[in-house]
Amino acid sequence: MKQITASLPFEWPSRAKVLSTVETLVIGAAGGLAFLAVGLPGGLISGSMIAVGIAAIAGRQLAVPPLLTQTVLVLLGISLGSVVSRHLIQQVSAYPLTIGLLALATFCSTFGSSYYLQRIHGWDRTSAFLAGSPGALSQITILAVERGADLPGIAVVQTMRVIILTAALPMVLAIAGAAAPSVTPLLTTAIASPLDLVELVAAALAASLVLRLIKFPASWMFGAMIASSVLHGAGWVEGGLPNWVRGVALVGIGALIGSRFARMRIKTLAGHINAALGSFAVAIAVSSIFVGIVAVTTQVKFSDVVVAFAPGAMDAMLALALTLHIDPIFVGAHHLSRFVFVTIATPGIVHLFGRTQDDVDD
Repeated sequence: MKQITASLPFEWPSRAKVLSTVETLVIGAAGGLAFLAVGLPGGLISGSMIAVGIAAIAGRQLAVPPLLTQTVLVLLGISLGSVVSRHLIQQVSAYPLTIGLLALATFCSTFGSSYYLQRIHGWDRTSAFLAGSPGALSQITILAVERGADLPGIAVVQTMRVIILTAALPMVLAIAGAAAPSVTPLLTTAIASPLDLVELVAAALAASLVLRLIKFPASWMFGAMIASSVLHGAGWVEGGLPNWVRGVALVGIGALIGSRFARMRIKTLAGHINAALGSFAVAIAVSSIFVGIVAVTTQVKFSDVVVAFAPGAMDAMLALALTLHIDPIFVGAHHLSRFVFVTIATPGIVHLFGRTQDDVDD
């Protein structure tokens, strides 16, 4: 019996990992429900993220395992796709202009943030460029290792940017009147029939696996979103996931973001917090200029532009689009474009302008 068990490729997670996952989800759910109860916009995501982040900084070994992460992203993708058909045609004509402006905004934001980190905090060029690049964290991490950059510093700056944006954007939009607080922030779509739900899940998994094979960015979420969009747009499926399932997915993505702090030491975080906040302020200032240009020159909703141009993680911003009733197609197209732009441009920028740690004292 032992020989048969040992030969199986699947291994059950250890008791410690299971308990860590359960603790992470319980803390995230408590934080999300607390924020939801007081009517904060985006409460499930931001509440979960903040609660898990605080617990992680306090020393709790919190984590969301890969399989659960993939499940959460697929569920979010299905939910996003279920509302896409209503907005598919809307604002399509604005995409070329706004995506071009987004590319310029990304370029200016990256150079502005990196210049700040170099001049104010004495960072080397490579570390500053990589920390200032919004999104594509996995590619940024690989480049940082290859170039001998300040990996802990980059991780703090990148993570803090996502944390602040995810927590602050709903509040900012609510204050601006673009996303009113609600105790029921989830979209109230009809629930699909059991057969339709099976079709949705099967198509979402198939599309996600295909995108993953071709190394498409954010394949689990975008694959599910594309599959769900096609099925809903063609009228083959009606309705979406139950509200409680979407709520679980939103809590999950918040917990995933907050758990990043479990891998950071307090000393590392404290040593780079000022750099993170300062570079974030520069990035937001630059992005705000371009948001203002788009808001004045196009008919795109202000809330859509703000989330689409926010220099945050693609999965977190799409989740916010879902819970804040913001056009997911517009937001998804722009964040995917930014991801591609950063992925393609950053290695060239680092090669041309960057310096490794050995060149700091030149």
